[in-house]
Amino acid sequence: MPTPDMDAAIATTTAPADLLTTGAVTHGNWMRQCADFARSQEGHAALLGFFGAIMITFGGFGAGSTRRADPLLEEAHLSWLRYGHGYMISTVIVWIGVLAMITAWVRLGRATIGTVPGAKVTLNELRAIVGIWVFPLLFAVPMFSRDAYSYLAQGALLRDGFNPYAVGPSVNPGVLLDNVSSVWTNTTAPYGPIFLLMARGITSITGDNVVAGTIALRLVMLPGLALMMWAIPHLTKHLGGKPTTALWLAVLNPLVLIHLIGGVHNEMLMVGLMAAGIALVLEHHHVAGIVVVAIGVGVKATAGIALPFLVWIWMIHERERRAERGEGELPHPAMMFAKIAGLGVTVFAVVFAAASALAGVGIGWLTALSGSKKIINWLSLPTIMAHMVTWVTPWRQESVLSVTRSICAIALVLILVWAWWRFRHTEREAVFGITVAFVAIVILSPAALPWYYSWPLALAAGFALSTRTLQILVGLCTWLMLVFQPDGNPGLYTFWHVAAATFAAIVAAVALKQVDPLKLRAPASTEHNQPSAA
Repeated sequence: MPTPDMDAAIATTTAPADLLTTGAVTHGNWMRQCADFARSQEGHAALLGFFGAIMITFGGFGAGSTRRADPLLEEAHLSWLRYGHGYMISTVIVWIGVLAMITAWVRLGRATIGTVPGAKVTLNELRAIVGIWVFPLLFAVPMFSRDAYSYLAQGALLRDGFNPYAVGPSVNPGVLLDNVSSVWTNTTAPYGPIFLLMARGITSITGDNVVAGTIALRLVMLPGLALMMWAIPHLTKHLGGKPTTALWLAVLNPLVLIHLIGGVHNEMLMVGLMAAGIALVLEHHHVAGIVVVAIGVGVKATAGIALPFLVWIWMIHERERRAERGEGELPHPAMMFAKIAGLGVTVFAVVFAAASALAGVGIGWLTALSGSKKIINWLSLPTIMAHMVTWVTPWRQESVLSVTRSICAIALVLILVWAWWRFRHTEREAVFGITVAFVAIVILSPAALPWYYSWPLALAAGFALSTRTLQILVGLCTWLMLVFQPDGNPGLYTFWHVAAATFAAIVAAVALKQVDPLKLRAPASTEHNQPSAA
């Protein structure tokens, strides 16, 4: 007759085998699921986007924001890619890659929002696709912007004992300076001390090696991407949106991945930190959230727009907490605001002072924020207004632009104050107010660039959006992705470039709802007319 000791011995003997069997089944199920996904329409779309990222990376060696002199291409006898027919071929390859990523994104969007019956993509699948698409871009030259070279040059300034808030890269000649856009060589750094510390650390490790420095910058940006992948779906719990839709719209978006990773922009870090900080505050981790947003401000000042709105959320939570505990009459709103705002300002000041002390710099970067006025393009309302006036009058653009920028600056201040006061009653209102504030900044600031739209997009994606709204956002993101050249120059002043971008944007918007928006497929019989990945 079996005894308890015998039973225990049997259990001990058989447990490892059971565990191995369970592990094998789990591994087999995972492999089977991956294979099934790869064979699905969504899997084909994921592979198409991966192919597009590879094309962008390879085409970028000739048509991207390449270095003035590239010894690697010369040693590989590939310098011809940067000139003449080689440059044309490289440019075509890049645009094929961009269009492939946009097409794949729209296909995945149809599966995500359910416009194609039977198609479905999960949150984890979307996160995996983000990683697959990003990987080739880690090794590309800077795409659609030369800002990475400015980042490295500013980091080298701090490394070599200069104050980037007092002098521009031109005081520190070398390989890094050679690749900075001429408009920024004498401009002081407009970025926070935390980002300068990162740039100094990178240039201290990689020296003046531009290739290693660029890749290192991208690796430093990846935590921002990870924070976005966590925070943006998390925001939907409080804002009413759908996690998969939010991740697809705000993270998998080619405008975000190609510009922020391919273009090496510190918005990747700033937006990730800002979104994560807001998510923490919504979860009642108020001090931690403000610390995270303060770190984001230490990367780029734009994240600071969220801080005044977070005070409202903290006050809402404090009122709810006191009501639940039955603590009696609430303090006067002004007193509560003063207390919470004071705590928030103290937390922010401590974080920011510590970062500035570590970097050994002051707050001179705030004055450098005006350097963006050197950018003149059609993406900002002040510039549009100035162009319209100069078309019908003999006035000079410079004088008109200063007036339109002043008008829009006043309007921006008024809108920011109005949005902060108007959207204060609920959590959703406060986050919506931050979104409104970011949209106003992008439109009314002296200058705007395509990747600036990642600021409001990260928060807007958390709300419940109609299919029509999603179509408009898809069209806008597609247009913004296409109106700049791969080398960073704007195509906004070339009619055919803008026309082609507009056509592609309209097709992408319609394709989010219709599988074959251009009616290019032959009609199929009723019994075989099943939806497919167009």
